[in-house]
Amino acid sequence: MIKYAKRLESVEEYYFSKKLREVKSLIKKGKPIINLGVGSPDLLPPNDVINALKKSIGDPDSNRYQSYSGIEELRISISNFYKKKFNVELNYDSEILPLLGSKEGIMHISLAFLNPGDSVLIPNPGYPTYASISKLVEANLIYYDLNSENDWFPNIDSLKKMNLDKVKLMWINYPNMPTGSKCDKNDFKKLIQFTQKHNILLVNDNPYSLILNDSPLSIFNVSGAKKNCLELNSLSKSYNMSGWRVGMVLGSDINISKILKVKSNMDSGMFYPVQKGAIAALNSSDKWFKSINKIYTERRLYVWELAQKLNCKVDENASGMFVWAKINNDMSSTEFTDKLLYDHDIFITPGNIFGTNGNGYVRFSLCAKKEVIINAINRING
Repeated sequence: MIKYAKRLESVEEYYFSKKLREVKSLIKKGKPIINLGVGSPDLLPPNDVINALKKSIGDPDSNRYQSYSGIEELRISISNFYKKKFNVELNYDSEILPLLGSKEGIMHISLAFLNPGDSVLIPNPGYPTYASISKLVEANLIYYDLNSENDWFPNIDSLKKMNLDKVKLMWINYPNMPTGSKCDKNDFKKLIQFTQKHNILLVNDNPYSLILNDSPLSIFNVSGAKKNCLELNSLSKSYNMSGWRVGMVLGSDINISKILKVKSNMDSGMFYPVQKGAIAALNSSDKWFKSINKIYTERRLYVWELAQKLNCKVDENASGMFVWAKINNDMSSTEFTDKLLYDHDIFITPGNIFGTNGNGYVRFSLCAKKEVIINAINRING
């Protein structure tokens, strides 16, 4: 029997990959499962995006290998988007690298900057991919705490007390997933000062900044951030294009060039019609965000009602396409969500999959129609 790589011993199959098989098996048995667990937008992208893809399918260049850095028009559109939405200046030719989704970027950044034995600061709770990819590249994981007492933001004083000798990279994610918490420019400034002092690459994962958020912010709103910071972004959530796999990483020309060195050996560019669709999305008017945020606002009101019916407490100041809720009993997150799944045929996400500090919390997705959420409420009432 051929032996698999030792690195696989350090990671498990992604939670949703396993759990959705379980949910699918229940559906096959006739269970009417309501899925409020996964953040996969159910709404369509803007019409202009779909039309741009259709129109470009027949282009003579559409079936060719594409540039590893994306077509120039796409990078220019990303640059203009960041100027319009965040008031951030980016050189489209050297400070922007389109990605096949931002998840790809987490791997590329890790491969470009981490050696086996380097340490990585990872939020607890946080996106599980930060930890799993760090393990796959054989880095050491150092978890830092996020908690409600500090509004789910890193405690800088606690970070300073850690052994940072081998720390090379720090992951942050604001607006935060799973908690929906936000930070301000001064918060970013404190983190940048801390990481620059310790020569740590700071990466902000920023795909939720335009969903139910009146004050979108980029880490590059802080002067001098490009020196040691990168930012990931994505069209998955903001334009309902999760399956299209369009993301981007932004940073200094030298840091982007290192990531490109990895990426150019991993794929052969993004499908041309997808790039044309992405360009149309990035050039959409503000009416687009007003329309989808109106829908998410209405859905969130019903999810808040559902959470209340389940005796869970929510933070009504949070942003993003999820609702993070505290369980008001002694059950663990997994016990709570499994009971909800098997007693009421409702699937939500247990908070502990995001880290130990997520235990005692659950996460609801807003990616379901209002009528579906009302149905879930009626099941609890029944």
